[in-house]
Amino acid sequence: MALSTQPYKGARDFYPEDMRFRNFMFAKIRTVCERFGYEEYDAPILEPTDLYLSKGNQEIIDEQTYTFTDRGGRSMTIRTEMTPTVSRMVAAKRQELAYPIRWYSIPNLMRYERPQKGRLREFWQLNVDIFGVAGVEADVEIITVADQIFREFGAKHDMYTIKVNGRKFVNFILGDYLGLDGVQQTSVIRLVDRINKIERTDFVTQLDGLCSPSQREAGTVDRLLSILAAKDFAALPQEVQAHESLQPIKQTLEQLEALGITNAVFDIALMRGFDYYTDIVFEVFDNDPDNNRAMCGGGRYDGLVGAFGVEPVPTVGYAMGDAVLAEFLKGHKLAPVLSTETNAYVVLAGDVFGQAQKVIADLRAMGLNLAVDLSGKKVGDQIRLADKKGIHFVIIIGENELADDQFTVKNLKTGVEEKHGLERIVSIVKDYRHPDNEDEL
Repeated sequence: MALSTQPYKGARDFYPEDMRFRNFMFAKIRTVCERFGYEEYDAPILEPTDLYLSKGNQEIIDEQTYTFTDRGGRSMTIRTEMTPTVSRMVAAKRQELAYPIRWYSIPNLMRYERPQKGRLREFWQLNVDIFGVAGVEADVEIITVADQIFREFGAKHDMYTIKVNGRKFVNFILGDYLGLDGVQQTSVIRLVDRINKIERTDFVTQLDGLCSPSQREAGTVDRLLSILAAKDFAALPQEVQAHESLQPIKQTLEQLEALGITNAVFDIALMRGFDYYTDIVFEVFDNDPDNNRAMCGGGRYDGLVGAFGVEPVPTVGYAMGDAVLAEFLKGHKLAPVLSTETNAYVVLAGDVFGQAQKVIADLRAMGLNLAVDLSGKKVGDQIRLADKKGIHFVIIIGENELADDQFTVKNLKTGVEEKHGLERIVSIVKDYRHPDNEDEL
């Protein structure tokens, strides 16, 4: 039986054109992160399974990890996210680091789940975190970084919505206001986190099942449904509006608006299902009706570094997967057509390979990325191959060209062909990359 040519389910092969697009996305992301003073880091792809068992969403731990026992008898897990890892790294140098720390990474991760549009088993994910700032200024900065990344790609604010909530506020509503115990609160948070993924009747039925008979009689379900229906602060009950846990949410939204981020809104139904979130949480939603889903999200998780036996560090961070970003860019027609990184294709006319090496080296030294045809085929066949590869220029080197130091350069897009010295050829090819000069030659 022949071996399959298909990649593992939920994973992708990245052919050069795919890598070109991925590199384009990552370059934009790095530009914005570093513009805000964030430094890139990385870590091993494997972590001890205990790292995920100590803190995290039980669904991911039980159902979505690639876990195995290594040859030393240790239980290891391929990383599913970077938050526990970066927290471990900060804890390891808790006393040595200069706060606030601004770090980012774009690692590849794996989760065992059903592959679907924008959600795969193997993926790359941007992670941006700031450690050491307890105030809402850090929450505002992280959300601003997320907003600026979309803006860097040319997105307008009407293309996406930033939804903001607070876990302290949620805990107040579920605990003090509605009287749910700790186990019930955790279950309700997980349920509300899926509110847009299940039918309304199923949601109400499951919510009802999480309440005790006395709570049902007291109208707990209806009171919670009423709160979840609130579209703004004014629609909340007066007792809820007055609680101090609502203030960080208001302050965050006010500061975002002052920064011109007018598409940030309060959403009481936003929960973020991970256990480690401690206050402000947010998600960025695509407004495209064909892809109306969360593209990224995060929030404040002040206690995770302290889980490693050191003093806690106030922390805010967020993550965004590469696949869902790609869907957003394509859906809003923000994905560019990217050319090959090869500037020109060198066509050898005749048996001149050895003689041409000095010319080729000089062109590369002057900044051109060159691919050299080594096939020995006819000149026309070599040119057709360059065109098939999407390379815009060919540089023809033959005995006559070598004799007079004048080389044929042809623009395969326009069909124009001329003879020039090396410096002029380099200028023509480089200028073509500039959008204002695409019609030259």
